[in-house]
Amino acid sequence: MEYVEPVAAIANCLGSPVCKYLQYHRKLNDYVRNFKRIRDKLNCKMEDIELQLKAELLRPLGKIPKKGVENWLKDVKEMIRETQVVENKVSNGRYLCRACNGKLVDKKSRQMQEYLDKTPKASEGLAVDGPSSGLPLETSELVGEEAVRKEIWACLMQEEVSKIGVWGMGGVGKSTIMKHIHNDLLKEQRFERVVWVTISKEFNIVKLQNDIASALNGKMPEEANKVRRAAILSEMLKRAGKHVLILDDVWSEVSLEEIGIPKPSCSNGYKLVLTTRVEQVCKSMGCKVIKVKPLSEEEALILFLSEVGPNIVQNQTLMPTLKLVVKECAGLPLTIVVIAGTLRGEDDPLIWKNTLRELKERIGKVKEGEDKVIESLKVSFNHLKDEKMKHCFLHSSLYPEDFQIGKDGLIECWIEEGFIDDMSTRKEMKDKGHVILKKLEDNCLLENVSSERVKMHDAVRDMALSITRMNPRCMIQAGSQLEEFPEKVQWSPDIEKVSLMYNSISEISIDVLPTKCQLLTTLLLQHNPIKKIPYSFFINMPCLSVLNLSSTKIKSLPNSISELKNLTTLLFCGCRGLRDLPSLSMLQELKKLDLSRTKIEEVPEGMDMLIMLRYLDLRVRTLKEIPAGLISKLVHLQHLSFDVDSEKTSLKAEEMEPLKKLEYFTGRFEDISEFNKFISSMQQSKKNLINYHLQVGSDDAGGARDKRDKRVTIAGVQNWEGFGGVKG
Repeated sequence: MEYVEPVAAIANCLGSPVCKYLQYHRKLNDYVRNFKRIRDKLNCKMEDIELQLKAELLRPLGKIPKKGVENWLKDVKEMIRETQVVENKVSNGRYLCRACNGKLVDKKSRQMQEYLDKTPKASEGLAVDGPSSGLPLETSELVGEEAVRKEIWACLMQEEVSKIGVWGMGGVGKSTIMKHIHNDLLKEQRFERVVWVTISKEFNIVKLQNDIASALNGKMPEEANKVRRAAILSEMLKRAGKHVLILDDVWSEVSLEEIGIPKPSCSNGYKLVLTTRVEQVCKSMGCKVIKVKPLSEEEALILFLSEVGPNIVQNQTLMPTLKLVVKECAGLPLTIVVIAGTLRGEDDPLIWKNTLRELKERIGKVKEGEDKVIESLKVSFNHLKDEKMKHCFLHSSLYPEDFQIGKDGLIECWIEEGFIDDMSTRKEMKDKGHVILKKLEDNCLLENVSSERVKMHDAVRDMALSITRMNPRCMIQAGSQLEEFPEKVQWSPDIEKVSLMYNSISEISIDVLPTKCQLLTTLLLQHNPIKKIPYSFFINMPCLSVLNLSSTKIKSLPNSISELKNLTTLLFCGCRGLRDLPSLSMLQELKKLDLSRTKIEEVPEGMDMLIMLRYLDLRVRTLKEIPAGLISKLVHLQHLSFDVDSEKTSLKAEEMEPLKKLEYFTGRFEDISEFNKFISSMQQSKKNLINYHLQVGSDDAGGARDKRDKRVTIAGVQNWEGFGGVKG
């Protein structure tokens, strides 16, 4: 005790930082007790809010969580996870680390207290009313089909008809008709709810239950067994009152009881409508059967002329050939729209005659109606003049049926695959991608769902799959509910692309490993609960270029990944269990590496050898440091991302200065001075960054942010010459 007082007196003379340091050291146990008390209190608050929110979402039905409540719960869950890391670190800490650990614990305690102070008030309600009956669906203009539309509507208005089955061949317009009826029902407000859910060929009862619950602004509990899930969904639908449930694209009989769909009847006023290509499905489910027939010749001509463009409509020279082309489309709206899109604006008579000849030849080879649709759609595919555009289209079929594909993500895939030629900037390549996307939409080979997403009509996808069975040879089992890896016999030696994304594969057994895949260039395994990859898995894939393991449960990779010397794209985004990677030094062709949202603590060995890298995403909270001199070696980088909230990955301007090709950057600078140096270097090199998001600054001694912590977010900056930097 006699030594403590003099030390404390000296500390007072030296100033508050030293006093704070000593306080952290001496009172670590007090800080830890306070930390645990606040953590437990926050955890209880989170559980209370979750329970209250669940209760509000069920009573009454139609409520949706407040955005602020959703965000608070999401942030608190992440904070609770972080506290576990802190607790482990402190419990394993050495005596000399007491002060640092005390500071860390105090900082987390303050952050948790902030969340406690911002706890949503249950008395003000945690949920708000959602859309009253449903949201209108985007749909194309309906030509013809008036008689069948009226028939379906009349059945919906009759009390004695409770189940309706709308059937017809692929591309005949079943879904389009029902989308119009769905929207009309919303306008008429004769039902309390109108619910639309797409089932698709690969029927998944859990997904269907989740989709129906989501359409009702509810949520199914993940842990419930199938009986309980069905009971919960049944209760949701009953609470929805008098409703119409539309199940689109049903391929086989489904048990309403197993799903949890209450039996529609006159007494409850519920209505069930399903669309299908199979008449027997309607009959086996006890539906009033309504067939959608092809358009008449006159209706088909009207639809074709509305899609092909005004200059063609006025061209009388083309009209005789045009009418023959329409006749070959056999009155199928999908075929008419796709072929019209292919010939839109084309006024060369020879091209029209060639299209007519190709249609006749292709359709003449097959007998079945569905096959005729596929063959006629291939004409549109063959009219894509650019071979790389054809590859872009076929790549879109690697996704599950009816999957809504993000436009930006799809274009990134095209860049990864080399379908878009190298240009001076990544932005130019993305712009080229959007041009290709627009062309595929104009040709009706892809459907525009929103400003951000597209999808492929199931009949168009059938056409694409028929091509990929031959050239290029692909194995596509995306979203097929697989629980096991495909057998060895399915891995033919000439296979080029494999898509197993969005399945339930948890293990890759040595017994089913492909022996020779000498031509395999693309392997898509994302969104599978895969935990481990055998050492020998990569040995027989010498040409593999794209490997996507995003959102899997892998914890490490075998050293055999170094055998993939032609690999250009390696994706681990969202692999939250991944903590360790082998050396990547042999992967010198690698252009894109995504390690975002993994748990790695160190940059993979050999990163400095990846001088071809153009895209690097290291938004990893657990990353301890960026090795000095690493970033400056990756001179071809166009896209670079770090976690903006991590001090450990703060950058200096001199590290960034050699990156003359950088277009997109997310990260954190050590201080304002380093940021301004970086801005200065940008101005001197006259470099225009397309997108920029960063943080600069440091925490105070107590760990809480104060006015010295400067967060700077700059987006869409095109020209740095007039930018004056940031004042400290």
